[in-house]
Amino acid sequence: MKRVLAALLCMGALLNAPARADYPDRGVKIIVPFPAGQTTDVLARTIGQQLTETLGQAFFVDNRGGAGGIIGMEGAKRSEADGYTLLMASSGPLAINPGLYAKLPYDTLKDFTPVAMVVVVPQFLVTRADFPANNLKELIDYVKKHPGQLNYGSGGTGLTNHLTMEMFKRQAGLNIMHVPYRGAAAALTGLMSGDVTMMFESGPAIMPHVQKGALKVFAVGSRNGSKALPDIPTMDRAGVPGFDAQTWAALLVPSGTPAPVIDKLNKAMQLALKKPAVQEQLAALGAEVLLSTPDETTTYIKDEIVRWGDTIKTANVKLD
Repeated sequence: MKRVLAALLCMGALLNAPARADYPDRGVKIIVPFPAGQTTDVLARTIGQQLTETLGQAFFVDNRGGAGGIIGMEGAKRSEADGYTLLMASSGPLAINPGLYAKLPYDTLKDFTPVAMVVVVPQFLVTRADFPANNLKELIDYVKKHPGQLNYGSGGTGLTNHLTMEMFKRQAGLNIMHVPYRGAAAALTGLMSGDVTMMFESGPAIMPHVQKGALKVFAVGSRNGSKALPDIPTMDRAGVPGFDAQTWAALLVPSGTPAPVIDKLNKAMQLALKKPAVQEQLAALGAEVLLSTPDETTTYIKDEIVRWGDTIKTANVKLD
């Protein structure tokens, strides 16, 4: 009986040994907690194609959108920790939701293990071209001289461009009202028509209007600036010291995934993200590659959870 039990245990160990050298030996699913066509989905498909070429098995996207990314996050959490289910998620579900919702069916740092950062997406502070200020300090002074009289648009309560503006308000000491829209495109239309005064938005969305002379760019939220628009000053240097806000995306796996699998995936990610063609493809989305180890990715996400949590608490933003 003991020999039979030992044999069964050995067989089970062999069948559940995802860390073996030939990983992956079948297709790998990448859960994206957003519908097809959104930026995170496009990122996942781009990276999935590269991982397929590097590791020799199909990496395919499984879109599970809904509830601000919560549905997909929960689905990834419940997946086997065997390396055959990955999660490509953005700053919203990973770092903002923990402070935004009173209850979540997942814990970013307990239920998942980070593999690698993928990209950061800088956001730019813009107004209509006729706004009576020409740099960030002048904008801040103007807003302070008109407390409560100006407003700003966002793609919706709790989204990154909403919270980035709330961070700006707090750090610069501004009194300006929030006008939430149903999506960033609608908010940008509101800005263009003069219904709102200013907003934060990504480069690809604003640049056509900037080039036409309809919008004015004051600063980029990322402390590291923008590679695509290097002449735009950072908020940090232009008048709000310490300001640093951007959207981003990372690759994770369910907690318990073997370390050799995580290491192999990270190395494959680095190879993919260093390719000039991949960097150009991502740059078209307004995204900039961010190379990192699993430990560096963990630290980054931890810091972002704290950063956005503080902003959400200060702005008293809550969703049920």
